[in-house]
Amino acid sequence: MCLAVPGKIISIVEGDELSRSGRVSFAGIVKEISLALVPEAKVGDYVLVHAGFAINTLDETEAARTFDYLRQLENPDELREDNS
Repeated sequence: MCLAVPGKIISIVEGDELSRSGRVSFAGIVKEISLALVPEAKVGDYVLVHAGFAINTLDETEAARTFDYLRQLENPDELREDNS
């Protein structure tokens, strides 16, 4: 299974439209990510990242909701409606 994970842009390195990148924080882990697919993204925005590419921007509420889903995946018992 492949997942896209939200992260917060903490800095941007401008370049042409294909080389634009940024440092993105994933709960404290910072990675260099391509921002070529999200030219509207700016510092402080949340982006959905898959395979090193930001593929969409999202608001903070949506990012928090996604973080909650990912936490549930770490504890599959939380996904069951009947915890028995």
